[in-house]
Amino acid sequence: MSAGHPLGIDVGGSGIKGAPVDLEAGDFAQKRLRIDTPEVSTPEAVCDVIAQVVDHFDEVRGDSPIGVTIPGVVQHGVVKTAANIDKAWIGCHIEELLEERLQHDVVVVNDADAAGVGELTFGAAKGHEGLVVLTTLGTGIGTAIFNEGVLVPNSELGHLEIDGHDAETRAASSAKTREGLSYPQWAERLQRYYRVLEDLLWPDLFVVGGGVSKDSEEFLPLLDIRTPIVPATLKNRAGIIGAAVLATASQRRRGRHTG
Repeated sequence: MSAGHPLGIDVGGSGIKGAPVDLEAGDFAQKRLRIDTPEVSTPEAVCDVIAQVVDHFDEVRGDSPIGVTIPGVVQHGVVKTAANIDKAWIGCHIEELLEERLQHDVVVVNDADAAGVGELTFGAAKGHEGLVVLTTLGTGIGTAIFNEGVLVPNSELGHLEIDGHDAETRAASSAKTREGLSYPQWAERLQRYYRVLEDLLWPDLFVVGGGVSKDSEEFLPLLDIRTPIVPATLKNRAGIIGAAVLATASQRRRGRHTG
């Protein structure tokens, strides 16, 4: 089979989305496909849907690599935590499971890490040096850390304890909705969160992703922090694009090791 575009697949609590990615343009090479996440979202059930996505793009993908994101910590191909998916994922050797199902090499990464790679490669953080921190504000808070362009995986800084609370229970966009907070009220909590991150990491740039980033002008100007902070630009494409970037990089590394 001929080479084509690498495939990125983003597994979420409600939907599984995938698209081939043009790594020169930094965008989808074909319209994204979305399939509902199975109601019982076990690894096996989700793998079946991932296989449907792969089959759908078989011609345009060719023998190019496949990258998959999941909402959880992935360490050496093994899932360590599971957010918004079945707890049966914990301890699952997901890369082995997918490679056996698809008969193809697969790279599986944390969803926030993939989104961060997308933004660093083609989006709001492109060309930025030093320490860059992506935060995704949604049901929880996902984070991705990059030092001089190198990903530090599985940072999970949404779970920092701040003022006696798990940070994401107070500062995620879901907390704003749940508690009926105004943007100024929510911005006070965000400011506290970002100041703690500043004191821990001294970053050069914050990038804010998640669905609420489309309304960034409502809350980012309210934050009084020392670090430049900008909205993500790839929106809901970031995870898919980042997964494809990471899968391609992994394939190149394997090629060097076996060549």
